[in-house]
Parts: sequence; C-alpha cells; structure tokens
Amino acid sequence: MRGGLRLIGMGMLGVTAAVSMSAQEADFALTDAAADRFAALALKCARQEYPNKLDHVMNGAGEVKSPKALHPAFYGCFDWHSSVHGHWMLVRLLRTHPDMAKAAEIRAVLEENLAPGPLAAEVAYFDQPGRRSFERTYGWAWLLKLAAELKTWDAPEARRWSAALQPLADRVAGAFLDFLPKQTYPIRTGVHPNSAFSLDLALDYARAAKDARLEAAVLDRAQSWFGQDRRGPLAWEPGGEDFLSPCLEEAALMAKVLPRGRFGVWLEGFLPGLPGTLAPARVSDRTDPKIVHLDGLNLSRARALYDLARTFGAKNPRRAALLRSADRHARASLPHLASGSYEGEHWLATFAVRMLEAR
Repeated sequence: MRGGLRLIGMGMLGVTAAVSMSAQEADFALTDAAADRFAALALKCARQEYPNKLDHVMNGAGEVKSPKALHPAFYGCFDWHSSVHGHWMLVRLLRTHPDMAKAAEIRAVLEENLAPGPLAAEVAYFDQPGRRSFERTYGWAWLLKLAAELKTWDAPEARRWSAALQPLADRVAGAFLDFLPKQTYPIRTGVHPNSAFSLDLALDYARAAKDARLEAAVLDRAQSWFGQDRRGPLAWEPGGEDFLSPCLEEAALMAKVLPRGRFGVWLEGFLPGLPGTLAPARVSDRTDPKIVHLDGLNLSRARALYDLARTFGAKNPRRAALLRSADRHARASLPHLASGSYEGEHWLATFAVRMLEAR
C-alpha cells in the first residue's frame, strides 16, 4: 500500500499514530481526547496527598507536618517536583486545548493551588533554614517552566495565576543566580540533578521573562561546562534508573545556546554519527519506581532527538535518521503511561506531552 495509512492504537491513552507505509514515519497527534487522557493522570493525583515522598529538612519538632501543611500548592503527585510539572502540563493542555472535556476540572485545580495564599506558603518554605538545596535544581527548573508557560499566555486566568506565582518564581530565579556561579562542575547524571536539563528549562523562563541576568548566568554555565566537550559516552547509556539521557540533554541544551553553524560543529565533535544504533530502553517492571524511570528515558530521548532533528535541513539524511530514532523511542513507551501503577502514572504524562509537542 504505497502512500497508504495504517492506524496504531496507543493503549489506554487513546493517542493515535498514523504511520505512512512508504516513509515508515509516525505522526503522533495530541488531540483534545488525548489531552483529556493525559490531564486525567495529573488530575488524579493533584489533590492526592499520599503516598508522598517528602524532601524535608526539619528544624524542630514543630515542623513534623503533613505534605499539604508544608506545601499547600504542590503537595500532590507523590513529590514536590512532580506536582509542579503536573501543574505545568495542566496549564499547557488548557492553553492549547481550551475545548477539552476536562477544562473546567483543570481550572478548578489551578484556581485552588495557584492562589496567593498557598504560593506564599511555598515561598516561606524556601526561606527557612536548611532549605538551600531543596529541589535543587530539577524542581527549581520545573517551577520556572510553569512560570514561563503562564507568563507567555495572554488570558485573564493565566495573568491571575502568573501574578500569584511570580514571588515564588522570583525566589527560585534568585536561587539559581546564587547557586550557578558556585557550582564548579556540572552534574552529568541521568536522574533529577542533571545540570543540562535544568539549564534548558531555566533558559526558557529567562527568555520568556526577559530576565537578562538569569539568561546570562545560564549561557555562561552552559558554555563553560559543555562548550569544550568531545566524544560524549552515549554508548554507556542508559543507566538502570535513568529518565534523562546525559548526552542528549546536553546536546539539546547546546542547540539552544549556540548559533546554528557553531552547533553543527560542536555536535559532530560531541556525538559523531548520532543517532547510530541508539535503541529504546527496555522496561522490565512498571511497578518498580526506579525501573519505570526508563519509560521516561524513552520519552525524553525522543523529545531531545526531535529537537536535534530540527537543527538539520529538511533534505539532510541526519534529520530523517534522528526522526526515525525518536519515533522508535516514543512508540516504546507511549502505550504504557496509564499502566495502573502510581509509580509511573504520577509523572510520565508530562514527559509524553513535551515529547509530542516536540514531534
């Protein structure tokens, strides 16, 4: 069937891929129905306090408190950073799919959590002793990504939520400005502390907010940490609990930092022959909270590969190879987001939405 279409159902989420039998490339559509199903995963835990994995330094017996008492805005979704990026996803889906069935439910959650009172408590939490490293820098970066999404959405409710969030965004941007000059070496892990991933999201905020100081700090760290890197050890990936690719996150960041011509030279020195034989990670147990990270790795790899593909011209064979590799990674994990296991369901939808938008 040359030029024909075959539809592949993507599990419980109802995300459909239309695959051209001639080109063998997938075009994943983020429809209103799919947006509803992604949103359902975040809404399911946006007000769910337990189970909860607190990152909490207690300064005394009076700070033995429940997650909601400590974090009245971001207490759901198992941990603080997952709650924050779940809110980013809800904002993004509401912005791009205003007619989705769950729009009213999303607005209700955002009105409740992105309000001045709960967010003032979040600022106060950051200001207590022993909290300098709280959610540094992964949670910080997602908070700024949420702030950037609201700041660039010209709608009455977005302006209201953005104004309420701004004191916390200012507090986090200030934390970045204080910390980045002190961090002599980047963190090149495949989990939360990864420096390239956090710089990428912080750069989005700096540019959306026209924060010249933060943008300059991010660009300086990106250049000094990664500008001279060569021969990234992509063959060593993945680690057994990775949800980020250290090499691909670094490359995706540098694509935003360097001019197009310079980036091409840098990429050839850092990841020559990309994507080569890069294969999706195999997830053996989606009920295991660390092993299921590998579904996130497939999705974040796909998003990075789509981003890198855009740096090549339409007729460049590297572009087609990157898109094929990205599609393979996406197909490996998209059907499994609604697995029935909270270990993955509380966070993977965010990574899927970012990946689909990059596609």
